Amino acid sequence: MADGGELVKATERLLEGRHGRLGASALRAALVDLYEFWLGKGAAAAGVDTAEPGVALAAVGGLGRSELVPFSDLDLLLLHNGNSKVGEIADAIWYPLWDAKIGLDHSVRTPGEALKVASEDLRTAMGLLDIRPIAGDAEITARLAAAARDQWRRTARKRLGELSDAVRQRWARSGEIAQSAEPDLKHGRGGLRDFAILEALAAAQLTARPGEELLAAKSLLLDVRTELRRELRRERDILSAPEAETVAGELGFGDRFTLARKLSGVGRTIAYAVDVALRSTVEPPKARFGRRPVRTPLDEGVVLHGNEVALARDAVPAKDPALLLRVAAASARIRKPISHGTLRALAETAPELRAPWPADALKALVELLGAGEGLVDAVEALDRTGLWARLFPEWGAVRDLPPRSPVHSWTVDRHLVRAAVEASKLTTTVSRPDLLLIGALLHDIGKGRDADHSELGAKISAQVAARLGLSPADSALVSAMVRHHLLLPHTATRRDISDPATIQRVTKTLDDNLVLLELLHALTTADSLATGPGVWTDWKARLLAELVSGCEEALHGKGFVPPEPMGAEQRELVAEAVASGRGEVRITAAGKVVTVVLAVPARAELLAPAAGVLALNSLEVHAAVLRGHDGGRAGVFTASPKFGSLPDVTLLREQFARAVAGTLPLTQRLAAKERDYGETLTANVKVIWFDDETSGHDTVVVELRAANRIGLLYRVAGALRRCEAEVRWAKVATLGGAVVDSFAIAPRTGRVDQAWRSKIEAALLAAAS
Repeated sequence: MADGGELVKATERLLEGRHGRLGASALRAALVDLYEFWLGKGAAAAGVDTAEPGVALAAVGGLGRSELVPFSDLDLLLLHNGNSKVGEIADAIWYPLWDAKIGLDHSVRTPGEALKVASEDLRTAMGLLDIRPIAGDAEITARLAAAARDQWRRTARKRLGELSDAVRQRWARSGEIAQSAEPDLKHGRGGLRDFAILEALAAAQLTARPGEELLAAKSLLLDVRTELRRELRRERDILSAPEAETVAGELGFGDRFTLARKLSGVGRTIAYAVDVALRSTVEPPKARFGRRPVRTPLDEGVVLHGNEVALARDAVPAKDPALLLRVAAASARIRKPISHGTLRALAETAPELRAPWPADALKALVELLGAGEGLVDAVEALDRTGLWARLFPEWGAVRDLPPRSPVHSWTVDRHLVRAAVEASKLTTTVSRPDLLLIGALLHDIGKGRDADHSELGAKISAQVAARLGLSPADSALVSAMVRHHLLLPHTATRRDISDPATIQRVTKTLDDNLVLLELLHALTTADSLATGPGVWTDWKARLLAELVSGCEEALHGKGFVPPEPMGAEQRELVAEAVASGRGEVRITAAGKVVTVVLAVPARAELLAPAAGVLALNSLEVHAAVLRGHDGGRAGVFTASPKFGSLPDVTLLREQFARAVAGTLPLTQRLAAKERDYGETLTANVKVIWFDDETSGHDTVVVELRAANRIGLLYRVAGALRRCEAEVRWAKVATLGGAVVDSFAIAPRTGRVDQAWRSKIEAALLAAAS
């Protein structure tokens, strides 16, 4: 009996590279040779070679394809022609592998039994396409291989519906390699399982065999999977960030972002090929009485043929520069794919659009961008066939570019397309919907280069807009949208929008242009919605609306009128706090946003107790404004429950009163809460000063950028109190796992000088670290 322990030790020696580290493909080849040798020896010892009637050991899966990656299960099939001792032979082969804890997927069957299972189980049918002899009677394996391929060719078309459903269910479970921060190299959309689909369809003679681009994509996925498992010393197919850095280094990529970009490209290549293959192998729906599918006109030169958008019979792409865009717009509008033949014809014969574009081409582009969700698949089809790059050569810098921030869910190019999708829902809110759509598509076009992406993007977008045929004034508007696309969200969430100086700074930056203001308002909404889950919130929408409203009033000549220092209810609450000598609380809710008003007597501390109590009750603070009135002070906190329901008002009032009185041990309880949740800090802490963004010569704005954590605002408030800094107002922005907190502060005594700033900065860094 063969010793499985020897196989494990030999495998470990290969992984350790005791005689020189093997590259990924060489390691796979060495593993195949090693396992074949051991299995051949084990099969011989078990009597496979001498059995009568004949017995054969065959491999499918990774070993069958000769592309075995480390720690893969062995997929083995013991074939026989009615040998009565086949059970004993099987035990002699399987048990050493089980004893060595080597993963094993095994079966013992006659060729007829194997074919019957394949006829009922799709995965088995496709697996037998890779069958390869390891030991014993090679003729048995050869007969089964030939019969399995013949059966697959005869039945594959009938099983396409089942195959397509299985593929899409797997995609729903495993996500998309191109758009995942932790891609599933095997099961994800565009992964190795999808490549196996392409090979199976080719084996059925339904599609052509994968070409060089697809083979190179498969090779990279195999190399990454090999290095991932070599690094982890265990079975794993999901590539996370820490392992990605090591894998990137081993494969010669500069960093994990470069590797992620390559993986996105190959994932999209395979995914698109599978989409086309599954569509092209399905019979188009026929009209009544078995006639050919009706060709329904969609636009000039564009028809719906069956379930695909195609060229009309009289269309001449070589003489119609805008035809490409009309085809794409029709596809996006009715959510039907462009036929592969149409894409190929356009790629081969459609002329490049000369600058400036003709008016009908610009019109078709705007229709395409305004089509909604169908835009994603339409752009993907054009991009996979090189047609999108003809329209936008600048796209190459952002194609498959991975996001640097974890807040972003998409690659930069997909984010731009998704932003246009979201902008299409907002076209009735602006006077120039065409510019909104174009600006959404281009707002991050400056990324992927070593420069400020807003400034560089403004220059690039001005050139693109002129090429599209926009007027100089409209081109300048698009450029300004790109240049200032972060102005409104940053101001609304990080500055005091009730301060006239804030409104004046925004309107001055926008050259008092109302059209630009409304475009940026819509673009900010679309950009946030297209970034990722949780980026666009009720709180952010309300702040943005208040900022834009203030700017509109100023630009309309009404003048900006700051709100009263306090509303009637807030003044009443302050009076109650002054009378009782303790903290008072009032809570109102509007949707998911909660407004908590906390009032204290003038000499009592406000920000730290308030922030601590809110954190203790899992209320995530988005904004805080502190104001004084008639012997007391009030803090208006805009917050939302991190999870669960709103806290009990009575409990909140009792805790706040105790916190103001100093009898509630907030520091200890928040530390315990943080330990319970096991939060870890991942972002670097940064402190930035702004001297000209608030009213008053003795007040400055300090901005803290740090990893979000329970009780951070409480610790920061305590640090500012200990530094004798009076907080005039505060803005708190939570962006995924990070925060950007802005405080307008003034020294209680003395003046704003470098020593005071250094003391504040050191305290903030300590509080956030």
